[in-house]
Amino acid sequence: MQVRFTETVLRDGNQSLIATRMPIEDFEPILETMDSAGYYSIECWGGATFDACLRYLNEDPWERLRKIKAKVSNTKLQMLLRGQNLLGYKHYPDDAVRMFIRHAVENGIDIIRIFDALNDLRNVEVAVDETLKCGAIASGAISYTTSPVHTIEKYIELSKDFKNMGVQSITIKDMAGIMGPKEAYDLISAIKDSIDIPVVLHTHCTTGLAYMTAIKAVEAGADIIDTAISSFSGGTSQPATESVAYALEQMGYETGLDHEVLKKVNDYFKPLKEKYIRSGLLDPAVLATDSDALIYQIPGGMLSNLISQLKAQNAMDRLDEVLTETPKVRKDLGYPPLVTPTSQMVGVQAATNVLLGERYKSVGKEVKAYLRGEYGKAPGPVNEELKKKVLGDEEPISGRFADTLEPCFDKAKAEIGELAKNDEDVLSYIAFPQVAKTFFENRDKKPELEEVKAFYSIELL
Repeated sequence: MQVRFTETVLRDGNQSLIATRMPIEDFEPILETMDSAGYYSIECWGGATFDACLRYLNEDPWERLRKIKAKVSNTKLQMLLRGQNLLGYKHYPDDAVRMFIRHAVENGIDIIRIFDALNDLRNVEVAVDETLKCGAIASGAISYTTSPVHTIEKYIELSKDFKNMGVQSITIKDMAGIMGPKEAYDLISAIKDSIDIPVVLHTHCTTGLAYMTAIKAVEAGADIIDTAISSFSGGTSQPATESVAYALEQMGYETGLDHEVLKKVNDYFKPLKEKYIRSGLLDPAVLATDSDALIYQIPGGMLSNLISQLKAQNAMDRLDEVLTETPKVRKDLGYPPLVTPTSQMVGVQAATNVLLGERYKSVGKEVKAYLRGEYGKAPGPVNEELKKKVLGDEEPISGRFADTLEPCFDKAKAEIGELAKNDEDVLSYIAFPQVAKTFFENRDKKPELEEVKAFYSIELL
């Protein structure tokens, strides 16, 4: 029996612990060693890496990817994509989605893990189709959460629909670390009984369940699991690669991992971790277990953002009220999974409700867009009174929102003009217009230390 490993330290491992602030010069020297460790894949791009490179690290994310590919030739490179959201926080037209994926594959990506925050698969169809056309591996990711409308039967239905699109694997994406070992065993067993493609488990150690959950997932038939090298594991990150591999090998599973190489990789990252702690970039608090997340289902990055928002308002004493309000807002919005971008809108709205002393006295533009259907179909019934208050007599969008968007690539190319050196620059501008423009204007400058140490502001996935 074999189970394979995806190493996350270059993306979600450092995104979860240091808000994706690891510059390429910090990890480029170890890439060739990582390439010989026996990983199934190395997750190194997508998620918040794109935004962080442009906004904080003064790095071209495309050049970063090319540099990684130049050093990693034996192991598949993997990225996380938010379907029609790409790597931003709104829906983009189909031409931008297809062009982005085409260039991602051309620049070195082998596996694209594609998800939609609401599990509305209309929002991933184009991304899956283009990934397959480009010859890359498409992994359909299900945003895992628990609610009255999220059932094993619903997840099986999503898995079948993904397979019918042509994906080569199904990923269970447990962004808040709330999946328990029994839930993992039951769900993965059911999916494996229903479809015959590999199943991947992605979870976080936030609640302390991840190690148990990973073992039971493998016993249920999971083919691949996401882990982080031990110095960047635990807390809001993933379980430790070496520890999970050790346990599974004792149980008779083959992992294909070379433990001597893993030690070299970990020995390399250990001093980096200490450096980040000394600089204040890594707050040891994110390494702790937070069982309250089982109640509130709030991912670590979302909690960081809530705390930052309350600190800015001198209202940290209201945190417990906001945590209590968050699941209520989520229920009103039809139980969306708390993952980018829905986690931000739910968290901000909950904080607004508490701070203003009246529920929905002010409703954010993102929540209004959500209620209009711009993000897709809510998983469950939405509070009709809230919808009426926000939309009035306006009819919500019934179809796929991207169908209402005009192609944007040529227009963006004309707008950015000579600041863009290539089509990749245009795609960066489409994803983050102002941030990318500022980067283009200053791309030859090095960031100041305080900019690199900027407080966490990117939602974790």
